Amino acid sequence: MLEKAVNEFAKLPGIGSKTAMRLVLHLLRQDMPAVEAFGQSVITLKREVKYCSVCHNISDTETCGICADMRRDHSTVCVVENIQDVMAIENTQQYKGVYHVLGGVISPMDGVGPSDLQIQSLVGRVAGGGIKEVILALSPTMEGDTTNFYIYRKLEDSGVRMTVIARGVAQNDELQYTDEVTLGRSIVNRVAFNGQI
Repeated sequence: MLEKAVNEFAKLPGIGSKTAMRLVLHLLRQDMPAVEAFGQSVITLKREVKYCSVCHNISDTETCGICADMRRDHSTVCVVENIQDVMAIENTQQYKGVYHVLGGVISPMDGVGPSDLQIQSLVGRVAGGGIKEVILALSPTMEGDTTNFYIYRKLEDSGVRMTVIARGVAQNDELQYTDEVTLGRSIVNRVAFNGQI
């Protein structure tokens, strides 16, 4: 029983066998209602949290709170790799547009191609009209730059303004780990993207 629980916890990202053992032992020390509440919260999370039908952010409704907020600038779409990047940019309080979550970046080494990401739905959003600017806010890595270029090629004839966040974010840094001030400045000082990597 103990070994099975440890193995399940160790499947979580960033959790090794020693940390998994500590977590399992911690749960064993808790009273039954606390453990049941923990287990039920995980089950409820999986059952009730959805992906926004517009931007693919997490939501407990069909459309996330950001996409549903009419006070935001729906003509500006910030393209990010994952949900953590949405949270990081929101924490800067510098961006008032909406998002598009790709669900990753193009990485042939990891077997991730354009069809594995939400790129076609982005193309569809732009084709639907009303979008004036697409901000490419992917991490400044080889994979992020490749994905930026691919999106640029898919949208270059659409007439929308294409920008990329300023490179205050260091090369090869993950966006979600960048401090809020630097990330905020990168959004505010974004530059036109011309397809050059």
